[in-house]
Amino acid sequence: MNKVALITGAGRGIGLGIAMALAAERHDIAIMDIHPDEVVLPALAELRTAGADVLYCQADVTDPEARAETLDAIRARFGRLNILVNNAGVAPKVRADILEATEESFDWVMGINLKGPYFLTQAVANWMIAQKQAHARFWGCIINISSVSATVASPSRGEYCLSKAGVSMATQLWAARLGEFDIPVYEIRPGVIKTDMTATVQAKYDKLISEGLMVQARWGYPEDIAKAAAALARGDFPYSTGQVIMVDGGMTIPRL
Repeated sequence: MNKVALITGAGRGIGLGIAMALAAERHDIAIMDIHPDEVVLPALAELRTAGADVLYCQADVTDPEARAETLDAIRARFGRLNILVNNAGVAPKVRADILEATEESFDWVMGINLKGPYFLTQAVANWMIAQKQAHARFWGCIINISSVSATVASPSRGEYCLSKAGVSMATQLWAARLGEFDIPVYEIRPGVIKTDMTATVQAKYDKLISEGLMVQARWGYPEDIAKAAAALARGDFPYSTGQVIMVDGGMTIPRL
């Protein structure tokens, strides 16, 4: 029986890359994203071609009712859930100096990047515990996608940095709480990844990369994150709950 993975924000970018990697390893896929069906149809077709049974739930992670409806749909379709990947995330609509940034932007970013995933994890964790208690051989894990911005300060997008630092602490909290049930929780911390989110600052990062920002002098790609997620979903790191997998090309190595 295939494992079932719920991936938020998987209509494109890093989330879609993770979905493709898991589909290739015989996982069935549930996607939770805000895009209308017609926008994600090509991605869904690609996943089905890879062999996955795919469920698309158009839902906002910040909406409690939408979160509950998504899990109900997964229960109805698959009857189980093994893997949660909290990937959905946004950058501020406007990069603003923290001396001038608005509360509206702060609340929007924190709601999507931190609050919504936190309470989605709560609901999924309780379901995983129930599955574990019903079936001793049940295996599940939770994977949070954060960012090097969890520790690298960017004063022009403080709300984003704070949200990702919160995701890192959430990883440790859930790992500590779910340890008694042998449900590991992991964090993947990407560096500069070429996606729609970074398209507006491509020239900036092209220059920084050429000047040595990373040890490995290239952009990261969704496939780089996906390979790490696939290893975690396979259970290749069973004794590493609460740990951070850095996928940043060596960007955060202290160097002289």
